[in-house]
Amino acid sequence: MNLDQLPKIRNVRWIFGDQLNANHSWYADKCDDTLYVIAELPQETNYVSHHAQKVCAFFLAMEAFSESLQSRGHKVLHLTLDDSIEFESLQQLVKVIITRTGCSSFEYQRPDEHRLLGQLQELTSQVNITVKEVDSEHFLLPFEELPSYFKPNTSVRMEMFYRKMRKRFNILMTNDGPLGERWNFDKENRKSFSKKSLSEIPEPLIFKNDARAVIARIEKHKIKTVGVADDSLLWPIDKTQSLQLLEYFCEFGLSRFGLYQDAMTENSEYQWSLYHSRLSFSLNTKILHPMQVIQTAIQAFENSKGEINLAQVEGFIRQILGWREYVRGMYWSNMPNYSTANSLDANRPLPSWFWSGNTKMNCLKKSIQQTMTYSYAHHIQRLMVTGNFSLLAGLSPNEVDEWYLGVYVDAIEWVELPNTRGMALFADGGLIASKPYAASGNYINKMSDYCKGCVYNVKERTTEDACPFNALYWHFIDRNKERFSGNPRMAFPYSTWRKYSSQEQANIIAKGDSLLTNLESL
Repeated sequence: MNLDQLPKIRNVRWIFGDQLNANHSWYADKCDDTLYVIAELPQETNYVSHHAQKVCAFFLAMEAFSESLQSRGHKVLHLTLDDSIEFESLQQLVKVIITRTGCSSFEYQRPDEHRLLGQLQELTSQVNITVKEVDSEHFLLPFEELPSYFKPNTSVRMEMFYRKMRKRFNILMTNDGPLGERWNFDKENRKSFSKKSLSEIPEPLIFKNDARAVIARIEKHKIKTVGVADDSLLWPIDKTQSLQLLEYFCEFGLSRFGLYQDAMTENSEYQWSLYHSRLSFSLNTKILHPMQVIQTAIQAFENSKGEINLAQVEGFIRQILGWREYVRGMYWSNMPNYSTANSLDANRPLPSWFWSGNTKMNCLKKSIQQTMTYSYAHHIQRLMVTGNFSLLAGLSPNEVDEWYLGVYVDAIEWVELPNTRGMALFADGGLIASKPYAASGNYINKMSDYCKGCVYNVKERTTEDACPFNALYWHFIDRNKERFSGNPRMAFPYSTWRKYSSQEQANIIAKGDSLLTNLESL
């Protein structure tokens, strides 16, 4: 079936590439008078420059989902770029489908991106048929309840939200309170790798999905991408593969996940995967349901006979039940203004080496090169390496947003924007983070072995070979003293800064000025 062969049909239902929920109530019954449409949209390939693996993963997952629906007896129109390339916008394509099918109703699952929701809501006034919006049936917290937890332009702390979610869904709870008498084991989740522990990192489970046809379409239609993509895509693209990855993580990763979730290394064959689940693509495309992942992890914990302890499973569940649901709430309660927030007036352009990794700073080099190779980096590489540098250097939030949204396979705006503009850049003025996540080279040295292989000296601040993070950190502290010096969580760095002599401060500021002027050469 293609656009020129559309049957007359009563109802059309639209499926976006991040709405691959096979258990949605839409699919409970087969209806000969309903056509499901899933399309590779040109507009979704060019609003930022996406990683080639991200495009391949989405397109292959959409194709697999289309085939699955057809095998269940549903009528499906799957459009590739070959079919849709002439349509500049979503609305143009939908209008053509409505006209050619002669349908009397058009339905869609509410998109998780403000941009797409706006497009579909505009469509309602542009067509003379019934348009119906339904829930995606994915998130744990119903959309209509978000205002009860999140108020516009109001700081909401994740920890308190997380506790409410634990109680509401009875996750890791006893009659008297949280299991283990603690809500959060984060302080036990900050261990770095030793030589012995490096040898124990498990080999990651990867897949070999044939991406040749998608790569050919990308090249044929001159879609601009970044990073590298092989003919064989390593990411899961359907329910079977996603469940395999979940089970593999529970068997080989969960027992050490919490312990090493903040650690980084360049001295392991599996340095890019470590103990992380890498389930975010499967979750964010809705192939997996968050409660399914949570319950599987809890079952593994309960059946492990002590091999998986509470700190490990709590650290993992906090990312899904807490953080993932939390950033979604912060996104929707503050859009569209959140997308332009820039409380620190940051405006420096993104250095070109963000797209190549060609920098002498080893931590950034390794993290960016890994990103371009795998379309993936774990949360500490994103927050405390690339994000920390972007914060300290005062890089434009718009450019940083575009980079994060484009380069990571799991990046969709509802989850990327609060993590980047809020958590990493403090551009939202503190709605998400109670303090800026700024750190000198000492943090990276503590949590990784990157500094040992770097041309810069992590112990120095102002010498020619000094780690740029050090002077940039204190430059950030000094230039934002009116804003942050009264923040109790920033008392220690400001107390330390005041202990430096006037000459030491001047030397550090001069070094920082020089670095900021020459970001491209770092």
